[in-house]
Amino acid sequence: MQTLLKLLSDGRFHSGEELGALLGVSRSAVWKRLEGFERDYGVVIQRVRGRGYRLEDPLSVIAPRLNSGPWPLDVLSSVDSTNAEVLRRLAAGAVAPFSVLAERQTAGRGRRGRQWESPFGANLYYTLGISVGAGAKELEGLSLVVGLCVARAIRSLGVVDVGLKWPNDVLVGGKKIAGILLELTGDPADICSVAIGIGINVNMRKADAIDQPWTSVREALGVAVDRNVLLAALESELAQGLSRHREEGFTASLDEWESLHLWQGRRVTLSTSIHNIVGRALGVDERGALRLLVDGQEQRHSGGELSLRLSDDS
Repeated sequence: MQTLLKLLSDGRFHSGEELGALLGVSRSAVWKRLEGFERDYGVVIQRVRGRGYRLEDPLSVIAPRLNSGPWPLDVLSSVDSTNAEVLRRLAAGAVAPFSVLAERQTAGRGRRGRQWESPFGANLYYTLGISVGAGAKELEGLSLVVGLCVARAIRSLGVVDVGLKWPNDVLVGGKKIAGILLELTGDPADICSVAIGIGINVNMRKADAIDQPWTSVREALGVAVDRNVLLAALESELAQGLSRHREEGFTASLDEWESLHLWQGRRVTLSTSIHNIVGRALGVDERGALRLLVDGQEQRHSGGELSLRLSDDS
């Protein structure tokens, strides 16, 4: 199936005879494979008599690495969730660091139990599994550091107006372009493993299930982009950013994070599982906790299922 996808990824028409000859199968076998591809992966294939087949939207296929990369990468056609897959592999004894990327997720997960929209071949659905040996200290501010790495990777493609929303969203023009989901296994106070899930909207053009303003790299630049280029930039930034965080802690990234914090000084509402807290965002502390000015007093919040939004009067 990957070979057929690669042949069609250029967006041009290819006849059944041409595809059959390249794949070593009959025209009818090509037709059946394409029918199954549409059914199983949700992509749209155009069929024009006398011209052949082509993808309605050209795809940038994730290619095998030409070099070793910072850690092993496994590219899957489809998986329920890259985070779930990494956690399964960690539980089975896989040695970290390693990463999993999927062309599609059937049950992609966001924070607070939300579904992550995951159409085939349109975006990056990526999870890195790492081991943490320094206990809670190494976990402090980790999601914020990953957010910085994602923001840098997106900016490297020429996207401007990239900003961060505490604790783990990346926005462009005020619209969400990427999200981060960290899941732990083991003892957070001692030795544990972390699945660092990253979803970036790359070439996606429609998503009916998303209930908030969103954008993509394609929309920001006005052209479709090669996901391989973004993937390489992302892994490079993660390798450097995580190494620095491991050696120096979050304080080394605090100033840069705050420089990209879109709601710095704004009036915000922090929602917890119990109540809402309204205050002014002062930034973050050396542990990555949100600093809020509430009724003249500074409060600090981190951990748990927290959600931050601008207040209506901001």
